[in-house]
Amino acid sequence: MAIFNLKFEADPRDWQIGFLSAFLGLGVWARDWANPGLPLLELLLVCLGSQAIFTALSQGLDPDKNKVVCAKDLPWGDLVALAPALKSAVITALGLSLLLRGNHGSTFLLAGAAAIASKFLIQINGKHLFNPANFGIITALLLSRDAWISPGQWGNAPWLAALFLGAGGLILGKVGRWETTAVFLGSYGALELAGTLWLGWPPALAWRHLGSGSLLVFAFFMISDPRSAPDHPWGRALWALSLAGLTFALRYGAHCSSAPFWALFLCSPLTAALDLGLPAPRFIWGQSPS
Repeated sequence: MAIFNLKFEADPRDWQIGFLSAFLGLGVWARDWANPGLPLLELLLVCLGSQAIFTALSQGLDPDKNKVVCAKDLPWGDLVALAPALKSAVITALGLSLLLRGNHGSTFLLAGAAAIASKFLIQINGKHLFNPANFGIITALLLSRDAWISPGQWGNAPWLAALFLGAGGLILGKVGRWETTAVFLGSYGALELAGTLWLGWPPALAWRHLGSGSLLVFAFFMISDPRSAPDHPWGRALWALSLAGLTFALRYGAHCSSAPFWALFLCSPLTAALDLGLPAPRFIWGQSPS
């Protein structure tokens, strides 16, 4: 039977699921987070369910030919055919669990459904415009009364920063999107240092801000998403530079504690313009990164 014809190939999404799951467990064990089990279960159910429904209604990815095909042509009897799409839904659910906080289950259901729906309903030239987890977070912040992001939930321990750097670096190497994170962290770090020195504060404070666990998760596991970032390396560099500048402006100009997430949301439409001005092959899971 085809269901048992599994191909064990290296997939960056497998690594990402493993790391995000480990980070969630680490937050509960080392940072005494409140029980995230129920929100994670809700998010997994709504993300997986939404992904399956939208895939059936619109389109799916043929894992053997790496091309988009109509849902009626998919081998629905072969569960392996749905696995690639469901991996992305699991990553979205884990990302929301790590970053979003709320007091009611409806908040997480709203975030998960909006995140997956955005991939199918908000597209330009067949490419979804927003990072799904980021769109879900912003939707929950705007439409619910109890959603928030806790930027300091990870603290600033050096060993945590080293852990995020190591895990994130491995993922970036596999998807070939290192310049996005490098430019963002480098330019944002330079702005933090300049601002700190301008205000007469100790330079170590800039490193403390840059080493925030939430910022590193954002930099390594959200903006590096190859399906929502610009296709061309120079486009990604310009995009990351814009993200860093807007993040800094929102944090210190508007005193916004969730500045990176709002900056990503506001800069997402820039992706379409950069893809138009700097065309390059589009990223497809299963192909070598370019």
